[in-house]
Amino acid sequence: MYEILRTDKADEDLRGVIFYIVDDSGSTETALSYLDKIEKGIKNFSQFPYIGVVPKYKILKIQNYRVLIVEKHLVFYKLNETNKTIIIYRVLSSKQEYINLL
Repeated sequence: MYEILRTDKADEDLRGVIFYIVDDSGSTETALSYLDKIEKGIKNFSQFPYIGVVPKYKILKIQNYRVLIVEKHLVFYKLNETNKTIIIYRVLSSKQEYINLL
Protein backbone atom coordinates (compact mmCIF):
# COMPACT_ATOMS: atom_id res chain seq x y z
CA MET A 1 0.00 0.00 0.00
CA TYR A 2 1.18 3.48 -0.87
CA GLU A 3 0.67 6.60 1.19
CA ILE A 4 -1.02 9.36 -0.80
CA LEU A 5 0.10 12.93 -0.23
CA ARG A 6 -1.14 16.13 -1.87
CA THR A 7 0.52 19.42 -2.50
CA ASP A 8 -1.22 22.62 -1.47
CA LYS A 9 -1.54 23.41 -5.17
CA ALA A 10 -3.44 20.15 -5.79
CA ASP A 11 -5.85 20.97 -2.96
CA GLU A 12 -6.29 24.46 -4.40
CA ASP A 13 -6.98 22.94 -7.83
CA LEU A 14 -9.69 20.69 -6.38
CA ARG A 15 -11.37 23.62 -4.66
CA GLY A 16 -11.28 25.50 -7.96
CA VAL A 17 -12.93 22.60 -9.77
CA ILE A 18 -15.73 22.50 -7.20
CA PHE A 19 -16.32 26.26 -7.29
CA TYR A 20 -16.33 26.24 -11.09
CA ILE A 21 -18.91 23.45 -11.27
CA VAL A 22 -21.14 25.13 -8.68
CA ASP A 23 -20.94 28.45 -10.57
CA ASP A 24 -21.52 26.76 -13.93
CA SER A 25 -24.30 24.36 -12.96
CA GLY A 26 -25.73 26.05 -9.89
CA SER A 27 -25.66 22.66 -8.18
CA THR A 28 -23.56 21.83 -5.15
CA GLU A 29 -24.70 18.23 -5.49
CA THR A 30 -23.28 17.99 -9.03
CA ALA A 31 -19.98 19.49 -7.86
CA LEU A 32 -19.67 17.10 -4.93
CA SER A 33 -20.54 14.12 -7.13
CA TYR A 34 -17.76 15.08 -9.54
CA LEU A 35 -15.33 15.60 -6.65
CA ASP A 36 -16.23 12.10 -5.45
CA LYS A 37 -15.20 10.67 -8.85
CA ILE A 38 -11.83 12.38 -8.64
CA GLU A 39 -11.33 11.28 -5.01
CA LYS A 40 -12.14 7.65 -5.90
CA GLY A 41 -9.54 7.76 -8.66
CA ILE A 42 -6.95 9.15 -6.25
CA LYS A 43 -7.77 6.55 -3.58
CA ASN A 44 -7.10 3.80 -6.13
CA PHE A 45 -3.45 4.92 -6.20
CA SER A 46 -2.82 3.30 -2.82
CA GLN A 47 -3.33 -0.16 -4.31
CA PHE A 48 -2.73 0.55 -8.01
CA PRO A 49 0.02 3.19 -8.21
CA TYR A 50 0.59 2.64 -11.94
CA ILE A 51 -3.06 3.16 -12.88
CA GLY A 52 -2.18 6.49 -14.50
CA VAL A 53 -0.46 6.79 -17.84
CA VAL A 54 2.84 8.37 -18.82
CA PRO A 55 2.14 11.89 -20.18
CA LYS A 56 2.60 12.58 -23.88
CA TYR A 57 5.02 15.48 -23.38
CA LYS A 58 8.66 14.44 -23.14
CA ILE A 59 9.51 17.02 -20.46
CA LEU A 60 6.84 15.53 -18.16
CA LYS A 61 8.10 12.00 -18.87
CA ILE A 62 11.63 13.01 -17.94
CA GLN A 63 10.33 14.45 -14.66
CA ASN A 64 8.60 11.10 -13.93
CA TYR A 65 5.06 12.41 -13.88
CA ARG A 66 2.13 10.11 -14.41
CA VAL A 67 -1.41 11.24 -15.11
CA LEU A 68 -4.80 9.84 -14.24
CA ILE A 69 -7.64 10.94 -16.50
CA VAL A 70 -10.95 11.50 -14.69
CA GLU A 71 -13.52 12.66 -17.21
CA LYS A 72 -12.45 16.23 -18.06
CA HIS A 73 -9.62 16.50 -15.53
CA LEU A 74 -6.07 15.27 -15.28
CA VAL A 75 -4.50 14.26 -11.97
CA PHE A 76 -0.72 14.65 -12.17
CA TYR A 77 1.32 12.63 -9.72
CA LYS A 78 4.67 11.03 -9.03
CA LEU A 79 5.35 7.85 -7.16
CA ASN A 80 8.29 6.94 -5.01
CA GLU A 81 8.86 3.20 -4.84
CA THR A 82 11.44 3.52 -2.06
CA ASN A 83 9.17 5.41 0.33
CA LYS A 84 5.94 3.86 -0.99
CA THR A 85 4.44 7.32 -1.44
CA ILE A 86 2.45 9.01 -4.16
CA ILE A 87 2.41 12.77 -4.38
CA ILE A 88 -0.47 14.48 -6.17
CA TYR A 89 0.90 17.67 -7.72
CA ARG A 90 -1.96 19.12 -9.75
CA VAL A 91 -5.56 18.48 -10.79
CA LEU A 92 -6.09 20.35 -14.06
CA SER A 93 -8.67 20.60 -16.79
CA SER A 94 -7.73 18.65 -19.88
CA LYS A 95 -8.51 21.83 -21.85
CA GLN A 96 -5.76 23.81 -20.10
CA GLU A 97 -2.24 24.25 -21.42
CA TYR A 98 -1.03 22.18 -18.49
CA ILE A 99 2.58 21.68 -19.50
CA ASN A 100 3.51 25.13 -18.14
CA LEU A 101 1.54 24.62 -14.91
CA LEU A 102 3.62 21.77 -13.52
